[in-house]
Amino acid sequence: MPWNLQSDRPIYSQLIEKVQLLIVSGVYPAGSKLPSVRDLAAEASVNPNTMQRALAQLENEGLLYSQRTSGRFVTEDVEKVMQTKNSLAANLIHTFIRKMNQLGYNKQQIYSMLGQIMKEEEHHG
Repeated sequence: MPWNLQSDRPIYSQLIEKVQLLIVSGVYPAGSKLPSVRDLAAEASVNPNTMQRALAQLENEGLLYSQRTSGRFVTEDVEKVMQTKNSLAANLIHTFIRKMNQLGYNKQQIYSMLGQIMKEEEHHG
């Protein structure tokens, strides 16, 4: 899964979001071992220190934990993973609404367009 990091946002923040996404999407399920910092950094084409900082932040948030000799693991707290998933989803929705408002759409127009596109997706997906 490509990392697709953008230059317009801090890399550190994007790394946190990407690892969160890999966890909530099941690529790294609850209780699973993460690749090493060096391997993740190489995969993302970033400095290992930046990756280390991002993973440390996710540990502070309780999404990851370290075992001194075994590496980093995803929390086994399924509720914590679900909270993270809901938070990521809410952020996407807020961004979507803000951008639609910038385009001049009001709430009713957004609902209408969203409903139309969801119906199209049902027929194509």
